[in-house]
Amino acid sequence: MFQHTIVRTPCKNVLEGITSAPELGKPDYEKALQQHACYIEALKQCGVDVTVLPANDEYPDSCFVEDVAVLTRKCAIITNPGAPSRNGETAGIIDAVKKFYTDIEYIRNPGTLEGGDVMMVGDTFYVGRSARTNAEGIRQFGEILNKYGFECVEVPLEKVLHLKTGVNYIENNNLLVSGEFIEKECFQKFNHIVIPESEAYAANCIWMNGTVIVPEGFPTVLKAVQDAGYPTITVDTSEFRKIDGGLSCLSLRF
Repeated sequence: MFQHTIVRTPCKNVLEGITSAPELGKPDYEKALQQHACYIEALKQCGVDVTVLPANDEYPDSCFVEDVAVLTRKCAIITNPGAPSRNGETAGIIDAVKKFYTDIEYIRNPGTLEGGDVMMVGDTFYVGRSARTNAEGIRQFGEILNKYGFECVEVPLEKVLHLKTGVNYIENNNLLVSGEFIEKECFQKFNHIVIPESEAYAANCIWMNGTVIVPEGFPTVLKAVQDAGYPTITVDTSEFRKIDGGLSCLSLRF
């Protein structure tokens, strides 16, 4: 069960965030703020406290706090983002993390790792080898995890930006899977809830203390999650989708 979350308010420069889908247009800042506020309320409904960090105009993507740290039940790991424009974001999360953790580890150059590539399943952490997370980053991450009694499983990515873009664990052995992850051998032991290509964005749901938060506007995914027995909350993340962000990207949950 989660007790805490950390989020960061979107900055005015959010419209300059990294995107692989320029056809969606640039985010509307005011609308992004409204959606972020609704996201925070959804987290609170799931019984966690929310630490809200101030906007950081220096980094357009800084609202995606998931990428700059991995918070386990034994330690915090400050990452080293692979996107050059995001590399300085880690400095802004350390003080917030120190309020909750005494054991803090770091991914160092030349290793890169982003939290969007990390999926926790109990004491096992699946890590996507992607354009943002490299082999050295995964090696360091695995060494840190082993130190605390955790396991690291590397998952090569072929098409998506981050691991959790296309696969997300919602507890009870249930896995939301789309695209390239449907057939991956390392995930065959899980019960698959297969996401259709037309709603692939909604593979990025988050489990929060028994409730699953689902992006708004994806009825097939919403029904599939509800049919699996979960209460649900929907949150509109359409402005963050324009800069390659989803539900999990917007918070650290621990």
